[in-house]
Amino acid sequence: MTTDLMHNLERKILISAKRSTVFRYFTDSKRFADWWGEGSTIEGRQGGSMRIRFPNGILVSGKILEIEPPKRIVFSYGFDSGKPIPPEGSRVTIILEERSDGTQVTLRHEFSDATMRDEFIQGWRYQLALFANVASRDQHSDVQNKVDAYFELWNTKNPDLRSQKMDALLEAGMTFQDKYSCTCGLEDLNGHFSAIHHFMPGLTISRNGEVQECQGVVLARWIVQKADGTEASKGTNMFLLSPEGRIRRVIGFWE
Repeated sequence: MTTDLMHNLERKILISAKRSTVFRYFTDSKRFADWWGEGSTIEGRQGGSMRIRFPNGILVSGKILEIEPPKRIVFSYGFDSGKPIPPEGSRVTIILEERSDGTQVTLRHEFSDATMRDEFIQGWRYQLALFANVASRDQHSDVQNKVDAYFELWNTKNPDLRSQKMDALLEAGMTFQDKYSCTCGLEDLNGHFSAIHHFMPGLTISRNGEVQECQGVVLARWIVQKADGTEASKGTNMFLLSPEGRIRRVIGFWE
């Protein structure tokens, strides 16, 4: 392992997932390959090997120098070809910290050459974005079902039954905003639902197409129908999810 590593590249990102979910990408080769690409592997133990196969066929390898699940991992990083970094020629440290809105990932890549360090800035910017999306999709793999369950709250007439469903799906301080309403907390939202059934009876809402998810933010189109099945209105909701997968904020846009 090269010891003259005086030039550091550091980046921080926030991933919308629990720390235990994020750290599995350093102990599970399948998940590691989901991030880096087919053929990539990792042995998540002290002294274990790490191998990255890029889509263009270039190979990177290294060894796990330190590991402290689920907080920290350190591994050497070098190209099998010897260029631009020789085997064992650089070192990567990744630290995971729990936060209320997800997992903060701090990456530090140490190099012996400043020019080479600068060449990796965009590469890590790209790879960490891929990582954030892969881990977020893993954490929120059931997001479409949760969106459907949220819309079903609007269609549930019994406030007590609706409250039980809300407790299982939404954060206690969840907020909802659109051009006609602004609520804060579950009790306020439940009252809003009751008012809809009182003043606009017979309307139902449902998802209208597939959901899109990016790093804990979800877009879902919706349609409101009258009792006879005709369209009353439609639009799109933006959902913000907690690291555990609960809905913490919804913003509605009408078409």
